[in-house]
Amino acid sequence: MGVLVATWNVNSLRARLPRVEQFLLEHSPDVLLLQETKCSPEQFPSADLELAGYRAIEHSGGRWCGVAALVPADVEVHDSSFGLPGEPDPSEARWVETTFAGIRFVSVYVPNGREVDSPHFEQKLDFLAAAANRVSELAKLGPLIVGGDMNVAPRDEDVWDISSFSHSTHVSEPERAALRGVLAAGEMVDAHVHLHGDQPQFTWWDYRGGSFHRGFGMRIDHILASSGIAERIESCAIARDYRKGEKPSDHVPLLVTLSD
Repeated sequence: MGVLVATWNVNSLRARLPRVEQFLLEHSPDVLLLQETKCSPEQFPSADLELAGYRAIEHSGGRWCGVAALVPADVEVHDSSFGLPGEPDPSEARWVETTFAGIRFVSVYVPNGREVDSPHFEQKLDFLAAAANRVSELAKLGPLIVGGDMNVAPRDEDVWDISSFSHSTHVSEPERAALRGVLAAGEMVDAHVHLHGDQPQFTWWDYRGGSFHRGFGMRIDHILASSGIAERIESCAIARDYRKGEKPSDHVPLLVTLSD
């Protein structure tokens, strides 16, 4: 059967709840890592998700951030933790961890950075440095998967037209170097690159200007796996249809299948 891992920036869980419920029904993931849930703790739709057969390990931060890991209701999880040691602003709820099936799972929402050389950009780099430190610790303890919206397109192939991103966030060398630092810290592999090399596969398209239909996208959502798990990666693909239809997120789910 394998293990199906998915990550999805839903850009408001309450607004996208019907689409999330549809995804759970159609794909039955073993874990769904969510970002930008945009819920306060009392607003998080735990009861609705339980009706869909899942329970949430959630770290809620109000109207802007929030991350969660959804697992089937009958699955036992262990040692869940909330927040990233050393992160610039713990109140933003950008990191949650939990363990099951012998794997440590992390859902992460890296800050956007806004503008290169701005204070927000420096906070993004600081967050990625803290993530590298934590990944280094976790990878020494056992199998590790880090999934989420990392707000970095690692290579020029990961944006629709690199010439359109001059001096922009998401593609700058400091950001790319910081993400490479996360990979190196835990001897992690990028599941997409591991299977598909230089082949483009976008995960985000702006709502404006018909970007989705024109193919103006970016690959900024990633699933990173520690070296011991990399050999188990059988597939890595997006669920493209979830960018279509009623009230889509501007991101699509990214799915990785691991062999047993």
